[in-house]
Amino acid sequence: MSVINLAIFASGSGTNAQKIIERFSGHPRIRVVLVICNKPGAGVLGVAAAAGIPTLLIERERFLRGDAYIPELSRQAVSWIILAGFLWKVPPLLVEAYPAHIINIHPALLPAYGGKGMYGHFVHEAVVAAGEKESGITIHLVDEHYDHGRTLFQATTRLEPGETPESLARKIQVLEHRYFPEVVEQTVLPNTP
Repeated sequence: MSVINLAIFASGSGTNAQKIIERFSGHPRIRVVLVICNKPGAGVLGVAAAAGIPTLLIERERFLRGDAYIPELSRQAVSWIILAGFLWKVPPLLVEAYPAHIINIHPALLPAYGGKGMYGHFVHEAVVAAGEKESGITIHLVDEHYDHGRTLFQATTRLEPGETPESLARKIQVLEHRYFPEVVEQTVLPNTP
């Protein structure tokens, strides 16, 4: 049985990356072999180090207009890319190299509240300001457009009276941690229950 190698791309604290790393620690078929980050000092680098996973700090120009670090991904035999709070748009070169093999999580119910500039607290602020009754997460495949590829999974949470962007963010993070590792596993190993 072949092993599926994942690379996690992240820009922040790495809580979703940590849940994915924990899920596949000791997994017979799936391994996280690389964590890629675009921010020196980001918490995800410490998460990777604690798990003994190699990291790669990437530079914007090479990622967006160069080889998109595809040689490094190839050297690690990466077959799936997981975007876990990665804030740069994936360049077309990388989308072409990994067609339908890049998974993203977005903290809203796409197609609403997606697109350029819609990430993290900006999403939660917009949802609360609009008076929405519910929000949630969308896990989707990545294509050449922001927050656009085929939806794999959505989960919702209700907004309570007096909900703040901060309280909503906590609810969304609970959904992310619960479902993201599971959906990744079901997607990369389609015959898992």
